[in-house]
Amino acid sequence: MTHSEKLTAIRSLMKEQGVDGYIIPSSDPHISEYLPDRYKCIAWTSGFTGSAGTLVITQDFAGLWTDTRYFVQANEQLAGSGFELVKLKVQGNAEYADWLGEHLTKGAKVAFDGNLASLLVAQSVQQILKPLDIVVDGHVDLLSPLWEGRPALPLAKAYLLADTTTGQSTKSKLAAVRTVLAKNRAQAHLVSSLDDLAWLLNIRGRDVPCNPVVLGFVYVTADEAILYIETAKLDSETVISLEASGVTVKPYEEVYAQVSNLAVESILIDPKRTCFAIYDSIPSGVKIIEKINPSASLKAIKNEVEIGHTRETMINDGVAMTKFFKWLESAVPAGGESEISIAARLQEFREEQPGFNDISFGTIAGYLDHGALPHYSASKESNYDLKTSGLLLVDSGGQYQTGTTDITRVVSLGNITQEEKEDYTTVLKGTIEGSQAIYPQGSKGYQIDAITRRPIWATLRNYGHGTGHGVGFFLNVHEGPQTFNAANIDVAIEAGMISSIEPGLYREGKHGIRIENLVLSKRADSSIFGEFMDFETLTICYIATDLVDKTLLDQQHINWLNQYNQWVYDKLEGRLNDDEKAWLKTKTQAI
Repeated sequence: MTHSEKLTAIRSLMKEQGVDGYIIPSSDPHISEYLPDRYKCIAWTSGFTGSAGTLVITQDFAGLWTDTRYFVQANEQLAGSGFELVKLKVQGNAEYADWLGEHLTKGAKVAFDGNLASLLVAQSVQQILKPLDIVVDGHVDLLSPLWEGRPALPLAKAYLLADTTTGQSTKSKLAAVRTVLAKNRAQAHLVSSLDDLAWLLNIRGRDVPCNPVVLGFVYVTADEAILYIETAKLDSETVISLEASGVTVKPYEEVYAQVSNLAVESILIDPKRTCFAIYDSIPSGVKIIEKINPSASLKAIKNEVEIGHTRETMINDGVAMTKFFKWLESAVPAGGESEISIAARLQEFREEQPGFNDISFGTIAGYLDHGALPHYSASKESNYDLKTSGLLLVDSGGQYQTGTTDITRVVSLGNITQEEKEDYTTVLKGTIEGSQAIYPQGSKGYQIDAITRRPIWATLRNYGHGTGHGVGFFLNVHEGPQTFNAANIDVAIEAGMISSIEPGLYREGKHGIRIENLVLSKRADSSIFGEFMDFETLTICYIATDLVDKTLLDQQHINWLNQYNQWVYDKLEGRLNDDEKAWLKTKTQAI
């Protein structure tokens, strides 16, 4: 079926079942950002492949609600599908529910599949629509009857990481979670999110592209821990090791029976990371404590072993990036390279590095105006050949068994305009000021966001995405609970967190610029005014200086840039051959 035919078929089922509005979130039963093929419901239904969005279907309208990162991509991919782009005003808000409330009448029915919607999303929809006397049903799956050949759940083998890699045993992590449960007077806890499960049990897998996680749930009480997983993914040695850590293994599908028959007085679940179907199956007599997963906060603070491994991983990744950019400089003039081909070549350079496991997300190689699409993904239809002029933005990362990387650089392919130089230098100032920030202990992400944006705002420029996100340790490249954006999120930046700093500027139809490093938050010093913190930059890759308009930089920015590039050379030169070393030496010369 074409996308428009799928839309017609869904509307037919809606009419049969008395559904006036149908919501399809971008999610799975684990509320994942990146999805197994089985749960790529929005792509199957509409053709939109971005990682964030919500479809809403009525009999006379079908729309995709998504944020500024995907506006151009959505317009292109939705063409001819029967779906229209609806631009979100605030990223993450359930604005589609307000739209349904305005366009449906009293007594209408809105439905969604509770396996694909988080409790938080379901609650938002209910809070908006129920006061308008609109019925909300969270147990309607209209896609499975229509989706012929729907992919099965993945069956890749899972494996355990050694304590020497993680720096903390599963027993110790379970004890830490149980301490939090006791403080909250919760007798039980269900972990649905895959990165929390992976961290808690020191287990990894290949069930989701670019994210080394395994599909499963973990049920934890004061005296037991049960892993619900497709048992074929575990060999006998892994099962024995888990049992030695106090973890029992049961089949994946039995989790719903476990939840439906809870024999405890209270259970803690994370409303952002638990699907509505799980929540709604909890017996009515069980008190539900809605709080962030204890593991989310615990895993955000990296231990010294993880930090040490990450520093070494950054050297490996820096070597790969250096080799790539040196190769690129001669490959483009030779001709025959494209956005897709250079992304593949970059992955090859990473694959040569110790401990490489996978890329950490699909590489964004945006040439010319494609660089203005923050989450651009080159396709056969959109793929640009590279020429010896214009800007190239490369946002990429690697999953290594000793850490996760995420880095963005912009390079000139020739004939750069003054506007491009000014935009590049302005973004660089933002990256530098965010990286240099000194802030009181207890500061929040929105304060770092404002510090980073200040030099960009001063030029009456801005960007529509957040300034930074948390990053996992050989886990998801997007990790909370900390985030550097304008939202008033009450999560303090704590020592040991690894986050990105990635301001940008985007001129639609022209070019895009983003300069991203990962940083480690750490204690700086104290005074009579309290404790202060700062950042240690972790990413090791030169920042191009031929795009810099030095007249726009203060001396502090020049000093930081020169010191950073010299540090990059010093960290990498021992891993490079003579030609690569000489090339990097020229790229890191002080300005």
